[in-house]
Amino acid sequence: MSTALITGASGGIGYELAKFFARDHHNLVLVARSADKLAQVATELQVHGGTVKTIALDLAPPPGPKFLFDQLAGTPIDILVNNAGFGTFGEFAQMPEEEILGQIQLNVTALTQLTRLFLPLMVQRRSGRIMNVASTAAFQPGPGMAVYYATKAYVLSFSEAIANELRHSGVTVTCFCPGATHTGFAKRAGTEKSRLFKQLGAMDADKVALDGYRALMEGRTVAISGVHNWLVAQSTRFAPRRLVTAVSRWVAEKVDS
Repeated sequence: MSTALITGASGGIGYELAKFFARDHHNLVLVARSADKLAQVATELQVHGGTVKTIALDLAPPPGPKFLFDQLAGTPIDILVNNAGFGTFGEFAQMPEEEILGQIQLNVTALTQLTRLFLPLMVQRRSGRIMNVASTAAFQPGPGMAVYYATKAYVLSFSEAIANELRHSGVTVTCFCPGATHTGFAKRAGTEKSRLFKQLGAMDADKVALDGYRALMEGRTVAISGVHNWLVAQSTRFAPRRLVTAVSRWVAEKVDS
C-alpha cells in the first residue's frame, strides 16, 4: 500500500484529493495549519482502511519543509502532492510586505524545497509521483494578484522542466492547473466578488480534484481542469500579451452582482 503526502489537506481541493486517495486504499500523511480540521478529516477517512497521519504545520516559515521531512524519516513517501498555497487580491504597491513574501515562501519556496527533499528517495526507488498544484493563473499575468499569478507561473515552468529531467527515472511530475473553484481560497484572497467568481462561475472542488487525481495517476505532465479553463489557457498563447493582461484585470475586478 503506497503512502501519499498531501499539503493543504484540511479543506478545498486538498481535502477532496485526500478522499480519492483514501477510497483507493492509500495510506495518507495530511498536512495543514489547523490541527482540529485535520483531526476531523482523519476520522472521516480512516473508515477506508488505510492509515491517516496528520501533521499540523505552517509550511510558509523557512524551517517548515525540512521539519516535515524530518518528521517522516523512515516513512517512504510514494506520492507527494504540493497543494498548499494562497493568494491575496490588491495592487502590489499597497500590499503588505508580509503578504507578498508569504505567497512566495509558501507557493514557491516551500513547494520547491519539499520536492527537492522527497524526490531523491523516489529516484532511488525508481518509483514515485509528484503533483504540484498551480492554477490557470500560471498562463497569464494577473493585475490585482500580480504575485500570486507569478508564483503559479513558476510552479508550471518548474514542474514541466523537472518532469522532462525525470522522464527515464520512473518518477512522474504532474502540474495541475485548476481554474476558479469553490473553496476557501476566494475568501482568503478577497476575490469572492470578482467577475471570475460572481459572473463567470467556478467549479466544484470534488470535480476539480477528480480531474487532478486522474491526471496524477496517469502521469500527465500538465493538466487543466474543465474544458472552459483549457480553452482560456490555450487562448493566451495566441492573443497579444497586452490584451491578455487587460482581460485578466477585467476578470479580477469586483462587481456588485
